[in-house]
Amino acid sequence: MYPHALHHVQLAMPEGGEDEARAFYGGLLGLEEEEKPEALAARGGVWFRRGELRLHLGVETPFAAARKAHPALEVRGLGALADRLERAGLAPRWDGALPGMRRFYVDDPFGNRIEFLEQV
Repeated sequence: MYPHALHHVQLAMPEGGEDEARAFYGGLLGLEEEEKPEALAARGGVWFRRGELRLHLGVETPFAAARKAHPALEVRGLGALADRLERAGLAPRWDGALPGMRRFYVDDPFGNRIEFLEQV
C-alpha cells in the first residue's frame, strides 16, 4: 500500500517540440522512443526509455520550463557525455557540491534543467 518505485518522470515541452525532443533525448542522450498509447498520442509530446528509466515529455500551454525542479540521470561515462553535449553546443555546468558524485547540469531544448551524475 506504499509507493515502492518511480514509474516515470514527466517534463513539460511546448506544442510542436517533438522533433527537438527526439534530437536531444534520443539523438544526444541515446534514449529510445517509447510509443505512447493511442488514447494519449493525440495530446502531443513524446516518451523515452532506457532500461528501467522512463522520461515523458508532455505538451503544456502556456509552456514554462522547469528551471529548478529536474530529473537527475545517472550516467556511466560522464566525461564522454559532457564532451558530446559540448560538441552539440550545450555547455555543461559542473557542480562539485555532492560528495561521492561528479555531476553537471544542462538545459534541454526547452530550457528544462537536467542533471547528469556519476559515482566516483
